[in-house]
Amino acid sequence: MSAAESATAIHRNQVDLLDFIDWSGVECLNQSSSHPLPNALKQGYREDEGLNLESDADEQLLIYIPFTQVIKLHSIVVMGSEEDGPKTVKLFANREHMGFSNVSDFPPSDTAVLSQDNLKGKPVVVKYVKFQNVRSLTIFIEDNQSGSEITKVQKIALYGSTVETTDMKGLKKIEDH
Repeated sequence: MSAAESATAIHRNQVDLLDFIDWSGVECLNQSSSHPLPNALKQGYREDEGLNLESDADEQLLIYIPFTQVIKLHSIVVMGSEEDGPKTVKLFANREHMGFSNVSDFPPSDTAVLSQDNLKGKPVVVKYVKFQNVRSLTIFIEDNQSGSEITKVQKIALYGSTVETTDMKGLKKIEDH
């Protein structure tokens, strides 16, 4: 699937949420130091097929992505190889401070088992009602396609829209006349 085809699979009112990620709070547990999360998530890096996010000690990855404003998540693209690409991906809306020791204690907001089409760029449409007021997203990559020790992720892209909210700090009190 070409990039143009995968882009058309995204709902037309949805945008790439890259600009709304709070990069100072992004975390990835069990990432390889030589193949970190920015390789798959940041613009410019994620389009380079030679760069990957890779797991380190085993096949699992736990990614925490906070946003600078409240968003509605519509779909997610997770690309990887046929062998080492992610298989089971669990998404958690607004769950902070998760680790491998407690990730199974919480029910995911949605779970996807990635197909070969997904690994080539076909978006996974999420349960939209579960992702209406999202301040952060935790992505738990539980396993990979072949059951090998290392999971490789070439690209992660999040699509949705921002929730129109009023910035209360910007409001000024009007004096009575």
